[in-house]
Amino acid sequence: MRALVYEGPSVMNVREVETPVPGEDELLIRVAYSGICGSELSGFLGQNSLRKPPMIFGHEFAGTVAAIGSRAADGSGSGAWAVGDRVTANPLVTCGRCENCLKGRQQLCAERKLLSAALPGSNAEYVKIPASFVHRIPDGLSLREAALTEPAACAVRAAELAEAEPTDTALVVGMGPIGLLILQALAQYGVRRIVAVDRNRDRLALAARLGASDVCCPEDGDLLAALRGLTGGRGVDVAVDAVGAAVTRRQCVQACRPGGRVVLTGLHEEESPLPVNLIIRSEVRLAGSFAYSETNFRTALRWLAEGRIGLPEGVVEAPLEEGAAWFDKLIRNPGNVSKVLLRPQGADGE
Repeated sequence: MRALVYEGPSVMNVREVETPVPGEDELLIRVAYSGICGSELSGFLGQNSLRKPPMIFGHEFAGTVAAIGSRAADGSGSGAWAVGDRVTANPLVTCGRCENCLKGRQQLCAERKLLSAALPGSNAEYVKIPASFVHRIPDGLSLREAALTEPAACAVRAAELAEAEPTDTALVVGMGPIGLLILQALAQYGVRRIVAVDRNRDRLALAARLGASDVCCPEDGDLLAALRGLTGGRGVDVAVDAVGAAVTRRQCVQACRPGGRVVLTGLHEEESPLPVNLIIRSEVRLAGSFAYSETNFRTALRWLAEGRIGLPEGVVEAPLEEGAAWFDKLIRNPGNVSKVLLRPQGADGE
């Protein structure tokens, strides 16, 4: 099969590789769409210790069942698998036996393995994965839309940890795909006032169309002063950092009212200095948000099918051969692009 292979910092090439053979408990999926994730951009630059060359990236995907292992069972109880079934998959493969898995915190499993890091990913014509992590796509939801389930699940988890209430003012910093989806997930909790922050004015405009009540560009002046103005000097109740830079993490803490909550989900920088005395004196609560539970993933798929969440604009489809160029563009100047979905050569659409 053809696959887009990461071969070193800023080097990706389409290569002919062996088509994976599914084990007894696995499915082989023919990939129709494979999204480029923001966490993979640092990997492309050689700045992510989890992604070592040679590696096939990709963990946001949808496609059709191509082959079925002899013991591959459908854990949802909706019938046996069949070749041609439309599916997406939770790419965070976990043990299912440890305390965290049994308590529904699968994302904290010590044995977790992510497609595109520990396991070969979906930027290829085919990908294999244990059948218990595969989900049927509801009728009426396209393969293209279903490929957004994984990033939507990240947003569902961040919104869950934010513990947002309808009367809260929420701040979301970073209007990449995760930030845009978090904005919508917060709205599902009834939050009516959501402030979106980004340096990219195209993405801020999209955020406004997706429900942000206010938008702020740091290049327009003192961001914290602007946020204080929007909240009558009080500060926001909830702040979510979807960037992962030192400056954005600090801004989220500084923007919070006393007793406010900060959710950190961006993974751009390994370490960041924070105003710890301010956190202590203001009793600001910090929470890390990593990936999602199985329940979060199912919720995301349902919300997509019900039209509650999604990326209706700025989604670009591109052939696998253009993958490296799109990784580079997303790093340098994404413009009004919210998500890039790679199409492996020969993959069927709907």
